[in-house]
Amino acid sequence: VELELLKNKLCIVKGKSLNKLEDAGATLVLDDGSRLQADIILMSVGVAPETSLARDAQLDLGIRGAVIVNEQLQTNDPSIFAIGDAILVNQMISGKPALIPLASPANRQGRMVADIISGMDRSYQGTLGTAIVRTFDQVAAVTGLNEKALRRDQVSFEVIHTTPPDHASYYPGSAPMTIKLIFVKKTGRLLGAQIVGKQGVDKTIDVLSTAIKAGMSVSDLTELELAYAPPFNSAKAPVNLLGYAAQNMLEDAVDSVQWHEVDQRVNKGEMLVDVRTVDEYSMGHLPNSTNLPLDELRNRISELPKERKLIVTCQVGLRGYLAARILAQNGYQVSNLDGGFKLYKAVFPERIQK
Repeated sequence: VELELLKNKLCIVKGKSLNKLEDAGATLVLDDGSRLQADIILMSVGVAPETSLARDAQLDLGIRGAVIVNEQLQTNDPSIFAIGDAILVNQMISGKPALIPLASPANRQGRMVADIISGMDRSYQGTLGTAIVRTFDQVAAVTGLNEKALRRDQVSFEVIHTTPPDHASYYPGSAPMTIKLIFVKKTGRLLGAQIVGKQGVDKTIDVLSTAIKAGMSVSDLTELELAYAPPFNSAKAPVNLLGYAAQNMLEDAVDSVQWHEVDQRVNKGEMLVDVRTVDEYSMGHLPNSTNLPLDELRNRISELPKERKLIVTCQVGLRGYLAARILAQNGYQVSNLDGGFKLYKAVFPERIQK
């Protein structure tokens, strides 16, 4: 998304804070003393519900002053209901109170309250936090919990990235998506997902949101039967492939290294092997990596030291997985860089060597 903003000539300032506004709001003064000029300033600094009415009515309030409700969306005054952006809901996965101001849950809560007032047996089960946004030609979507929330709650999890096309790549007009799935390694329980791409993102995030709501595991993703024809999908849909990749980790068929771990592990002595072609490698590669193309690996495997742990990488992770399987079957201790060169470059473009 950041690259898309830069491509469209937006200036991005990171790692700095806004101290104050001057010149009737036309000048932004940052914490390092630098100044930025603007005709229009949009302050997007989070959401806090306006609940003064609830406070005056002596209703119980929680995080950021949001109204506390029960499963029937009642406040501590049973004759008063509250819904929408003003209330705390249970985060469906963690079960903890959360402020998740989204239109879809608010609309569903409105109908539910009407049903409850009419005497129907209804209860609100919580909110996953499924959301989507378009930034020029890029679309980003999320559902469930992210790594930051899971670390905060001290939940153990695993991460897998895949980069499938939105439909069969041989059919014109396909575009890649980058999908991140977070799950519990021991059970395969789905915890959350994030997707970025030009097209197919909405469909894919909706399937994953439904899978999380249904309590599915990564193995269940491999069994989903989704509509296929080349203009619309691949025979192995992106969600199926995501399940296969996660299932490989679940069954210890491959060990994965994340983008933020690889440099530290290489500095400790592990050997980084890039299995892309010589041409791909020459156009950009990770620092301290050795190029040994996948097609030559079986014939040149003796060039790799068995006494060192290996990390293999390719463009997006698929060839790295194949290389990791070949090496493991030949007695090597090996891990695959999850998301490959493409994901690492997206985060650390300044570290790429040629």
